[in-house]
Amino acid sequence: IYADPAKRLELYFRPKDPYCHPVCANRFPTSTMLLKVKRRTKKKKQLDTEEQIQPEVQFEMEILGTVTTVYKFQGMSDFQYLAMHSGPDGKQTSMYDKVLMLKPEKEEFFHRELPLYIPPPIFSRLDTPVDYFYRPDIQHREGYNNPQVSGENLIGLSRARRPHNAIFVNFDDEEIPTKPLDAAVQTWKKVCTNPVDKKAEEELRKLFEVRPVWSRNAVKANISVHPDKLKLLLPYLAYYMLTGPWRSLWVRFGYDPRKHPEAKIYQVLDFRIRCGMKYGYAPNDMPVKAKRSTYNYSLPITVKKPVSHTVSVHDLKQGLGTSGASGAKKPASSRYKLKESIYVFREGALPPYRQMFYQLCDLNVESLQKIIHRNDGTESECTERDGWCLPKTSDDLRDSMSLMIKQIIRSTRPALFSNTTSSEDGKEQLAYESGEDEDDEEEEEEEFKPSDGSENEMETEILDYV
Repeated sequence: IYADPAKRLELYFRPKDPYCHPVCANRFPTSTMLLKVKRRTKKKKQLDTEEQIQPEVQFEMEILGTVTTVYKFQGMSDFQYLAMHSGPDGKQTSMYDKVLMLKPEKEEFFHRELPLYIPPPIFSRLDTPVDYFYRPDIQHREGYNNPQVSGENLIGLSRARRPHNAIFVNFDDEEIPTKPLDAAVQTWKKVCTNPVDKKAEEELRKLFEVRPVWSRNAVKANISVHPDKLKLLLPYLAYYMLTGPWRSLWVRFGYDPRKHPEAKIYQVLDFRIRCGMKYGYAPNDMPVKAKRSTYNYSLPITVKKPVSHTVSVHDLKQGLGTSGASGAKKPASSRYKLKESIYVFREGALPPYRQMFYQLCDLNVESLQKIIHRNDGTESECTERDGWCLPKTSDDLRDSMSLMIKQIIRSTRPALFSNTTSSEDGKEQLAYESGEDEDDEEEEEEEFKPSDGSENEMETEILDYV
């Protein structure tokens, strides 16, 4: 607990009871001294039996060191839930010997008839009392009537998401939108109040003229715009594909990639670096940043969640100068730009993350482009899985890219491949992780530094726009 300043110290009054709910102490800095005190008592000889002589007491003090951190238990103790059963006569009987397995038991132990015992799944979330300041009743004008109660204005468990007015399109939808929603236009016009925003709008229009389909990370690597403003600008100029070969990409209004065979170069490839012990290296040996680590998760009772900075419309109008000291050092033209490697794959370079979403046109390797263009001029049907490409084109691309990455790792860390053996067909293959499964046991690496300010790969952005 002391090693992690974000955790709280737990005290269990009954350490051997698994149902004991702890009290928590908060961490505070201090500047105090640790003293060692000795009390010595000397008894004097008693000469007269009638008189009682007080013993002589001496104290010795020694400073052992300084204390810089203390833990204070300032909260209240929560309810305690005991494994007890109340009989018909009201007598309480303990059930610990019946519900706790302290040693290996036979099958009969699990088939015994016991009273129903269900401990609570969660206790109080707060251990300190807080004052709840109720708002006074709102004074409406005369003639105002409360709206009818419906699912739209009921108070939910959390606040309603701020709408960004994006249009979502599935691969099976017949029509595609030709213009943005009126709300998206009004929102962007409301925010676009300075020359920097207008410049970003013009730059994004030019990008969509050059290429009708873009990923959000690719846009971030080509223009400098604050992420919160980009959430409002993209729905103003493009619609979002949910499924199919162009899923998680933004498409220019009026352009339907399902009707244009040349749009196959804009299809998305879900690529994940393959790894496994039998192929020479484990996930921890990869010099590439992991998507997430299970070590970052903590119980809510032991972690203090940081307060996020909320962005208001006023901040957006002022140009969002809240990028911090590091952002202030960069010029305005490239303050929010990401590195090119966040969306482009090149031979001889490792991807910044173990899972990447590439557009086929951004695979800048001649051998990969030959695989993509094998059926140029003979495209006959656009399928949801392969788009305008030949079947299993994505699998062939992943195999080739995996071999390239293994060669890079071999050159940088040859000791990892000292015991590797080739496969049956003579090619050194890496274990393939399917598009649906992820390795949740990956750990963070400290050797590889991704682009400054970049997000973890091109994530699915639906939640940002609903």
